[in-house]
Amino acid sequence: MAAAAGGLGGGKKLVELFYDVVSPYSWLGFEVLCRYRHNWSIELRFRPAFLGAIMNTTGNQPPAMNPKRGQYMMKDIKRMAEYYQVPIQIPQDFMGSIIKKGSLSAMRFITAVDMTQPQFLEPVSRELWMRIWSRDEDITQPESILAAAKEAGLPSELAQKLLAMISTPEVKSRLKETTEEALEYGAFGMPAVVAHVNGESHLFFGSDRLELLGNFIGEKWLGPVPAASKPRL
Repeated sequence: MAAAAGGLGGGKKLVELFYDVVSPYSWLGFEVLCRYRHNWSIELRFRPAFLGAIMNTTGNQPPAMNPKRGQYMMKDIKRMAEYYQVPIQIPQDFMGSIIKKGSLSAMRFITAVDMTQPQFLEPVSRELWMRIWSRDEDITQPESILAAAKEAGLPSELAQKLLAMISTPEVKSRLKETTEEALEYGAFGMPAVVAHVNGESHLFFGSDRLELLGNFIGEKWLGPVPAASKPRL
C-alpha cells in the first residue's frame, strides 16, 4: 500500500477517508474532515470504496438489519445530523433505497471521477449524498447520477463519458483495489479513516472518532464546525 509510506513534507500528516455514499455516517465524517483541512496540518485524501463488499468480506451487517439497533440508528442519525450540521434526512423507503438498491453504480462513477477528474471528486460525492440522504432521491439510475454530476459542476459531455466508464474493467478494478486496501487496513464498515504517522497506519472507525483522531495526530478538536470553517451545505 503506497499510501502507508508515512508523513508528508512540511510536517503534514496524511489522513485517508474510505467512504461510500450509501453510508450516512461517512457523509458526516466527510464534511467534518473537509472543514478540518483548514485547521489541522493534514493532507486529506478521499478514497471511494464499496461498502457492500467490505460488509460481505468481514461478515458485518447493516445496523438496520437488527430491529433494536435499527430503531436506535434512526434516532442517532437525526441527532448526529443536527450536531454535525449536515442535512441528513432518513429516506422514506429505507430498506428499498439503502439496503436493496445499494450504491455500486454510484461508487463506480465516483471512482471514474477520481481517476480522470479528481478536482470534481469532492463535489460529486457531496451531491450524491445530498440526493440519497437529504432529498430522498435515487442514485442508481444513469439519469440520477448525471443529475448529481450536473449539480457538482461537471459539463454534460464529460459526465456522459465518465458514466460510460463505469462498466470498464479499469474502473471496476480500481474500486475493487481501493476496497481491498481498506480491508487491509482493518476496515469492517464506513467511514474508515486511516492516519499515517511515523511510517505506520492507524485506523479510526466512524464519524464519532474524529476528536480521538485529532488527539492522536497532535491536533486540537474544535467541535464539529470549527470557527475557521463554515458548512457548505
